[in-house]
Amino acid sequence: MASRKPLISGNWKMNHTHLDAIAVVQKLAYSLGPADYERAEVSVHPSFTALRSVQTLLDADEVPIALGAQNVYPADSGAYTGEVSPVMLAKLNVRYVIVGHSERRQLLGETDGMVNQKLVAVLGHGMSPILCVGETLEEREAGTTEAKVLGQLKADFEGVSPEAAAKVVIAYEPIWAIGTGRTASPDDAQAVCKAVRAWVGEAYGSELAGRTRVQYGGSVTPDNVAELMAQPDIDGALVGGASLDAERFARIARLGHQAD
Repeated sequence: MASRKPLISGNWKMNHTHLDAIAVVQKLAYSLGPADYERAEVSVHPSFTALRSVQTLLDADEVPIALGAQNVYPADSGAYTGEVSPVMLAKLNVRYVIVGHSERRQLLGETDGMVNQKLVAVLGHGMSPILCVGETLEEREAGTTEAKVLGQLKADFEGVSPEAAAKVVIAYEPIWAIGTGRTASPDDAQAVCKAVRAWVGEAYGSELAGRTRVQYGGSVTPDNVAELMAQPDIDGALVGGASLDAERFARIARLGHQAD
């Protein structure tokens, strides 16, 4: 993991007004220091209504936190009421865009075909996708975790060149662990993240696989992040509820890079 700088990402989901978001980022910036940013990259993913406010704060104060978005529509413009295009995000200096989160797959019916289109759109505008993959509890109990995850990867990377694939961050998020307080054991998380990296190696070569960052997500807290991040194939965390509080998220970012 020494050659892969950890990426600790806070997915705020449908939480925080733009005023709340400003306050959280200010506290987060105060809590983290140069040594933290040197050893781990940190991104925050506010709601669309808060992106501009957070971007202005980060730029004005030169805060080394990356701005991220939670979703995107795979068209530059058009008659898509309520959607946000990759052009709009890129103009806000968004660096990372979450695609394929299980909540969008499960609740909003996003298919792998749609996820693939979003992945390609994000890459086409110079941003990096954080691609989420993961299995349900039923799939885990049936022993089909690896088949589900690798199937998602194959479909979601369809038509993506090696040069573009190098910019993709992959987040393994077991669906049964998201927002439930249940977390995959470090060994279980490592096994799937290792399989993810092996798939990248088969699809794009060992050199790119060695550089690809694989996050773990699913009820990550300050209490479990260090043990998860100590695994050789886990290079960061996609954090949900615990990222809403600046102090807790700062602790996660700090403990996450101490594991290396």
